[in-house]
Amino acid sequence: MSNDEIFAAAYREHYWAVSRYVARRLDGRAGEVEEVVAEVFTVAWRRRADLPSSPLPWLYGVARNCLANAVRGHGRRRRLVDRLGNDDTAHGRHIAGGPETETPGAWVHEALARLSVADQEVLRLTAWEELGIDEVAVALGCGRRAATMRLHRARRRLRAEIDRMRPAVAADAGHSLREGDRR
Repeated sequence: MSNDEIFAAAYREHYWAVSRYVARRLDGRAGEVEEVVAEVFTVAWRRRADLPSSPLPWLYGVARNCLANAVRGHGRRRRLVDRLGNDDTAHGRHIAGGPETETPGAWVHEALARLSVADQEVLRLTAWEELGIDEVAVALGCGRRAATMRLHRARRRLRAEIDRMRPAVAADAGHSLREGDRR
């Protein structure tokens, strides 16, 4: 198969997985998703000779870099708008949500948001993208051992954040687990 055919197959097979990966990380900024995904596949096209036989983890690695560029650009635009004084809060359009707007499990996302970007990414790759540790290593650009250690430490930090935020919930869950062990 030629490099062009390999790229076309990777595009057809993994476009939606890469789109979901990007969309989950651009929470609420749907307009940028297509832009970032297009950039991912533009890079893949330019480097089609380098596409591995299992390209999805590699594409996630490229997507991480493209997302970093998009986030930096978004930050620059936000700072410019703030300097110009054209943000929504300056014009009285700030909308505050009530307690009924909290989504189930929002506290888990809050705990995840308190972690470092690196910890968030390794947890998302395993939970959201359902990658195995070898694939996580490819996506992060590190070795298998390093990926295993990063995942272990990130899970430990997430557990600590959850325990800090929801001591009662964590205690109840631990109690339930202990009860289940006795049966």
